[in-house]
Amino acid sequence: MPESQERVFLRSNAIIEPLVDRFYAWMHVVTPAQAAMNLANVQVPLLESYLHSPQVHVAASNNPALRGGYFVNVEEARADEIRDLLDQIKRDRTEMLTFAAAVAEADELLRQNATGFDLTPLYPKLPAALNGLVELAYDTGNQASLHILEPLLYQSPVFDRSRQSVQLSLETGVERPFILSTPRLPSRDVLELPITFDHPGLDELFAARVTATPRARLHEALELDADQAAQLNRLLADEPSLAEDRNIDSGGRIRYFGHACLVLQAPDAAVVVDPFISADNRHGDRYTLDDLPDHIDLVLITHGHQDHIVLETLLQLRHRTDAVVVPRASRGNLCDPSIGLYLKSMGFTVIEVEEFDEVPLPGGNRVVATPFLGEHSDLDIRAKSTYLVDIAGKKAFVGADSSGIDPALYRYIRSHLGDVDMAFLGMECDGAPLTWLYQGLLTRPVTKKMSDSRKLSGSNAQQAAAIMTELGCGEAYVYAMGEESWQGHVMATTYTPDTYQIKQIEEFLAWCKEHDIAAEHLFNKREWRW
Repeated sequence: MPESQERVFLRSNAIIEPLVDRFYAWMHVVTPAQAAMNLANVQVPLLESYLHSPQVHVAASNNPALRGGYFVNVEEARADEIRDLLDQIKRDRTEMLTFAAAVAEADELLRQNATGFDLTPLYPKLPAALNGLVELAYDTGNQASLHILEPLLYQSPVFDRSRQSVQLSLETGVERPFILSTPRLPSRDVLELPITFDHPGLDELFAARVTATPRARLHEALELDADQAAQLNRLLADEPSLAEDRNIDSGGRIRYFGHACLVLQAPDAAVVVDPFISADNRHGDRYTLDDLPDHIDLVLITHGHQDHIVLETLLQLRHRTDAVVVPRASRGNLCDPSIGLYLKSMGFTVIEVEEFDEVPLPGGNRVVATPFLGEHSDLDIRAKSTYLVDIAGKKAFVGADSSGIDPALYRYIRSHLGDVDMAFLGMECDGAPLTWLYQGLLTRPVTKKMSDSRKLSGSNAQQAAAIMTELGCGEAYVYAMGEESWQGHVMATTYTPDTYQIKQIEEFLAWCKEHDIAAEHLFNKREWRW
């Protein structure tokens, strides 16, 4: 058989990094309005700062105390490549930079002139870059704001698919640079593909993990030249490495894949929550992409933070997933982009849900969207949801990073949906400040004291206990919150036994023991069968 017709599989440890202008792609650097604001207010200043003092950035990047800070981790010898990237952005992304400046100008226009009277005279004064793309409105407290017509932005020059590309490589187990700050430069061990995230060749490539595919077909699907084809061949193998027990034929099963990722299965249904999955199957201490069921009915996304909607994993699941369930955004709110529009732009089938919407699963199983409180620095963000997954006779509450700041909410959930068997909770109860994630979207400066008071925090021990009490739940499981070794490039968290969050988890586990509730702090992997 000619080599080109040889049927091959994608290696288990093949990974993809989706990029926009060489920055790792997460929602706020892809969705049009937020991408423009982050480009102008975070990424361009970051690159300029690096070029002013490369050695400072490199030193800071290698300082454990500054892990997760906004520093460019690129050796000084490659500074000219960063300079070229910055020049390209300033030259080719003028529509985005102009849009970001226009948003700031319009916000100031409203601040000075929207005093409770008719807003109509302000429309001719809006910057030209916003014409036809925004609406001005008051809320019932007489505060004016700018509403962005987000679907139109996806059809405008502000959304530029030419920014998109992907890098394919093999997982080495070496921690990758932190995603929010360091551009991915070319490397001889990395296959660079100038294709968009919705490219059908990616589905063909990742389907080859399960189904043998002619080598030539993959070369054609990804539009590779001879050099690229040779690089791709490093990512291919003669045999698959799938786990034999990835599907089940009786009862029910839940597997914890690390961080906030759960896989819930019945013989005729499979649900994956917040997929953030290791591709490194060498260790045996974790579930990997090899352990996923062949077919996924629903992927559930709880919210839009970079550790819960992880594009590098989602793109690898698109071909085998019927639909992605996402919480509906508030429409037009700069800090609350539509997760649905974001994923649809990349070819996903999307189901948007409101609180207590029900999505059926085969075999009489179901998913119900439930409310999500807090964790978003008090910003008006509605695109967040917890879920009740009713599968194979058990009810699992997927709490993500929702907070127990108002325990009565969970009493209403229980009255509406009945008792819950198992609850999965996030307890990052001393999270990052407002500006760590949202600095680029703020049109008015905030003080450090103000930012530090508005944290990206989930439940503390008392709040988690209140959730369990109100749900009437007999089992509680706390996420690892970024402690797993393969998540450092996204999480950049560091805990010790004396860290406040760990102490709060210990306090909660002690409370659970006192109240005869089975409880664990999860790490790496866990399985429940019934």
